[in-house]
Amino acid sequence: MPTLRSLAAAGAVSSGMRPINPTVTWPNHTAMITGVDASQHHVMANGLIDLPADGSAPTVEPWTDKDKLVHARTLYEAAAEKGMTTAQVDWVAIYGARGVRWEFGEKPDVHEEIPQELITRGIVTQEQIEHFGQASSPAWRDEIWTDAAVDILERHTPNLLLFHLLQTDSIQHQYGPLTPAAYASYAYADHCIARVVEAARAAGILDRTTFFLLSDHGFATYTQTISPNVGLVSQGILHKQGSQYIGRAWVKAEGGAASLYIRNPEDRAELLPKLKTYFSTLPGVAHVYTNQEASSIGLPAEADSDQAPQLYLVAAPGFAFSDDATGEMIRSNPPRGQHGYLNTMPDMQSLFLASGSAIRTGISLGPVSNLQVAPTIAKILGVSLPDAQQPPLDKILR
Repeated sequence: MPTLRSLAAAGAVSSGMRPINPTVTWPNHTAMITGVDASQHHVMANGLIDLPADGSAPTVEPWTDKDKLVHARTLYEAAAEKGMTTAQVDWVAIYGARGVRWEFGEKPDVHEEIPQELITRGIVTQEQIEHFGQASSPAWRDEIWTDAAVDILERHTPNLLLFHLLQTDSIQHQYGPLTPAAYASYAYADHCIARVVEAARAAGILDRTTFFLLSDHGFATYTQTISPNVGLVSQGILHKQGSQYIGRAWVKAEGGAASLYIRNPEDRAELLPKLKTYFSTLPGVAHVYTNQEASSIGLPAEADSDQAPQLYLVAAPGFAFSDDATGEMIRSNPPRGQHGYLNTMPDMQSLFLASGSAIRTGISLGPVSNLQVAPTIAKILGVSLPDAQQPPLDKILR
């Protein structure tokens, strides 16, 4: 990873950056551009969790407008209010957001300016844009997202660019962390970052550009899968109706953690103590939090958000949760990678690297919080995020 190592030598690096709970992609992307945790921004999954009225399984809706999903002020909104230009490539929880001037999204719109520029330049076809997430590899998508970031920097030079590479996540889920496949994905990510740095150089803005290289969470290996909804079936809380299960409560799995929702508030007094006891004694479950207890780990209160779970299950090392309602409650699987575990777990710590015009050289930091990222960038841009829960990293700034 020569690009990352070069940027690190010329800038500031942390020994580990603590994510927020849940240690999942969208909640942590949101934390890094708002400075607040899920108790305030209310993002609990990779989209909006929807609980169908008929009692069927919950779904996660990724293509939800930002204003409905994110309940906090963002860096791009603060920058736009000051007359600055902003852009995003494959960022998340940002659909329909105000204040983003140029974008090439996770699900790009063929009619927007940046996709049209890539089509005109022969980098991608209209058909490839229209079917972007279908029958394509994560490596190819990262390559096109990098093309979009390069195009934005060279042609438009925004004040703020949010750029997300995905293949390192996809590969580690499939093969596990610290595997040959994972190391290959890190090297490829370094190649993509090198192209972005070179684009800043080609645009003549490298000497006034600051780079933040961040990961949203760590990864841990697991070999046992727990299916809490199988337990809800055995307890008579879920039952088969036609081709699907329906019931009074469901668990939505997020890797190393799982959120349990009891739809009807009138059922909670009966079901909560029963289910907390049941899941607390299940092998592989390290802890079960009530909603009130989960405030201590930064989750939203059910009085504030319908995304807040009534119970929050945390897996022990080596275990992960699934959404399955059939099959065995606990089953073995080949080694794979997951996140979602408590943010205090060493394997969940993530990358923090800052380098460039606003950053002092040769700064070695101890542990930092990803809640410090947004206020640090805000200070560089000269914008305000008054709700940020942590101070900026003044030590690293020139």
